Amino acid sequence: MSTITFSNAAVLPARPATKLRLTVRGRRVVLALAAVPLAVGIAFAALSGGSAMASGEQVATASFATVTVMPGDTLWSIAEGIAPGADPREVIGDITRLNLLRGGALQIGQELAIPAQYSE
Repeated sequence: MSTITFSNAAVLPARPATKLRLTVRGRRVVLALAAVPLAVGIAFAALSGGSAMASGEQVATASFATVTVMPGDTLWSIAEGIAPGADPREVIGDITRLNLLRGGALQIGQELAIPAQYSE
C-alpha cells in the first residue's frame, strides 16, 4: 500500500486582502454615480406626469339621475318605478353596485344614483 504525505513547503501562504480605501473625492464620485439613476427616475416622473395635469384638456364627467328615498320605499319599489319593463333583481343589483350599498338598507332622504340605462 502506498501513502502520500504533504509537507508545509508545498503550500503557499495567501496574501491578506487589502482594504479598499477611498479618498474624499472618490467617495463623492461613487455617491454621484449611485445617485444618477435616482435623479433620472425622478426627472422622468416629473416630466411625464406634469404634462398630463397641465394639458388644459376638459375631463368628461359622468352625470347621473338621482332618486330621493321616501318613507316606505324599498329597492324593489324604486327598481319597478324607474324600469317597469326590466327585471327588478337586475335593476336592484345595478343600483346597489353604483351606490355601494351594503345589505340593501335605505334611509329616508338618501339620494340614490340611477344607472344611465334606466334614467332615460
